[in-house]
Amino acid sequence: MSSSVKQIASSATSKHDEEAGLSTSKPSSSTGGNYKGFVAGVFSGIAKLSVGHPFDTIKVRLQTSDISQFKGPVDCLLQTIRKEGINGIYKGATPPLLGWMCMDSVMLGSLTLYRRLLNENVFQPLRARPNNAGSWNSDAEREKLPPVGHGMAGMLAGWTVSFIAAPVEHIKARLQIQYSASKSQRLYSGPIDCTRKIYRSHGLPGLWHGLSATLLFRTFFFFWWGTYDMFTTVLTERTNLSTPAINFWAGGLSAQVFWLTSYPSDVIKQRIMTDPLGARKYPRWRDAAKSIYRDNGLKGYWRGFVPCFLRAFPANAAALVAFEGVMRHLA
Repeated sequence: MSSSVKQIASSATSKHDEEAGLSTSKPSSSTGGNYKGFVAGVFSGIAKLSVGHPFDTIKVRLQTSDISQFKGPVDCLLQTIRKEGINGIYKGATPPLLGWMCMDSVMLGSLTLYRRLLNENVFQPLRARPNNAGSWNSDAEREKLPPVGHGMAGMLAGWTVSFIAAPVEHIKARLQIQYSASKSQRLYSGPIDCTRKIYRSHGLPGLWHGLSATLLFRTFFFFWWGTYDMFTTVLTERTNLSTPAINFWAGGLSAQVFWLTSYPSDVIKQRIMTDPLGARKYPRWRDAAKSIYRDNGLKGYWRGFVPCFLRAFPANAAALVAFEGVMRHLA
């Protein structure tokens, strides 16, 4: 998320936003700027993965294991480190690290495109009419995309990037639930071996197993990008925080809103992605949802939520520090 901050935040009329390159009108097209942002984005992604992946591993294990296997997130963490060492909490880190650049590029590009299309073809024509008070909207009001527009663009971008994210997250999830400390006792020796075996047995559809659940999960990007615009506007207008601080708090708070709304769908997605492909228990995401409720009730949809919630702020903070540091170094 931090790599998108410079190009896709809201508040086109804000002085803070203009200084940070957050205008909703025309993103920078300079070759030098793109090069620096790309390099800085790579480092921010590495930082985010380094800090956030252990939390993600604990989350996935809690989501997909029997309730009797772990007493909670702390017990899961201690068991993992005791039996598998520190490397255990970084299982499955290679697929998201390698896939991140492509996913972020698609996410940024599609989000910017959808925002422009929605603004030009939907919201600007609507705002060209008299408002409820009978007066005309100002030029600035007509040009600024409203929060619901940011949310719609985020949802569409989420669906778009799902076609890349699905196989990456599928491989990651299967590697994360391999509990053996010895590689010789694991079904997959690594991401390449996992990809090869799934493709050999189930073809391309096997690699994209869980795509529908991924699309469902990323529908909630509506709340992420919609609230990110709202938080950015409020913090800009009502505080004296610096632009990086506004980006940090708006990003962290909107990420929390996203996970509060999307987490049950993430549990369903993980169940489907770790379902044995040869003898599937969940032909559809609805079957996984019913199974979770039947086994654990409503609380089953929130199993593993604590490490996920705790991950959001430190992961985004580390990514922001790395991004800004590299950008200053390349300036």
